[in-house]
Amino acid sequence: MTTAYINRITTQVPSHDVHEIFLTYARSLLAGNGNESNERFERMSRMAAIDHRYSCIDPYSGFYGYGRTPTTAERMRAFDAHAPDLAVATVERLNLGADRDSITHILITCCTGFSAPGLDFQLIERCGLPSSAERVIIGFMGCHAAINALKLARHIVRSEPDSRVLVLNLELCTLHLRETSDLEEMLSFLLFADGCAACLVTSEPLGLAIDAFRAVLVPKTKELITWHIRDCGFEMMLSTRVPGAIRRALSSGVDEILSGRSPSEIDLWAIHPGGTSVIDAVQRAFEVDPVALLASREVLRSFGNMSSATVMFVLQAMMRSARSEATGCAMSFGPGMVAETMMFRKLGNTLQ
Repeated sequence: MTTAYINRITTQVPSHDVHEIFLTYARSLLAGNGNESNERFERMSRMAAIDHRYSCIDPYSGFYGYGRTPTTAERMRAFDAHAPDLAVATVERLNLGADRDSITHILITCCTGFSAPGLDFQLIERCGLPSSAERVIIGFMGCHAAINALKLARHIVRSEPDSRVLVLNLELCTLHLRETSDLEEMLSFLLFADGCAACLVTSEPLGLAIDAFRAVLVPKTKELITWHIRDCGFEMMLSTRVPGAIRRALSSGVDEILSGRSPSEIDLWAIHPGGTSVIDAVQRAFEVDPVALLASREVLRSFGNMSSATVMFVLQAMMRSARSEATGCAMSFGPGMVAETMMFRKLGNTLQ
């Protein structure tokens, strides 16, 4: 059976670093809630361990302001204005060269904006990709969508070994900020950011070999992560019970997720950093050495949670690391509640 490989990964974020500006904004909105609420926000913002988050929106543009909440239509117009440039810039970083003309499939994950004709057509036109490329949009799956896209890319390459699959993961999460004095909502906004990743998946033995996938559906947890389209943007609910549910589900599925290996046999852990508590939950579930999760924590610190794109930032760090010929496990978490996991191997000839 043909093996599929992630040959190259590139990433990109917008230019506006908004994390400190957001903290100031949030404090002003929460000021009337009392000392206990304010102290909890300060404690949680420190525990988030985030230094930078980037947005496509200039914080001084007036898009957001006190007493002004953009409509869903305004947010989608902003998506149309900013998403194509970020997508194109990320794909161009792949330096496709002669591969540009041989792209056979384009897979796109996004849950933060939609329009038609969409990003697939923008990439074809602006990146000079073949108009005959087969296109699939994997929409509204949340943070675990990138693993699902890689799963589909692997199916394509295994069934058609000459395929060359371009995968794009683009999220503009900051388009859905809302003015609120609700502490739980504000803590959800504390994590999310904009970002984009692109990768090339082929049968060429270069980069990361994709070995196996396993989806772990956690029973009776569908209300813990929700994402709905409303009049004033996409409203997300992220329960504080998520890390505990993840830890319990992963602890009971170690053998299936790791394809019979023990956690000590896994060299690389590419964990979606949905928050420090999520990384901690994985660490406890698999009894992982804290050093093995430094790449995930660094992505969280430097970029925040960029939904589906985030795990690809971590995988890119794995490809750039000095270690070669290593066994790895990637995982991300999203609505369902589901943990999507992928076993992979880093080859000695990885180039980044």
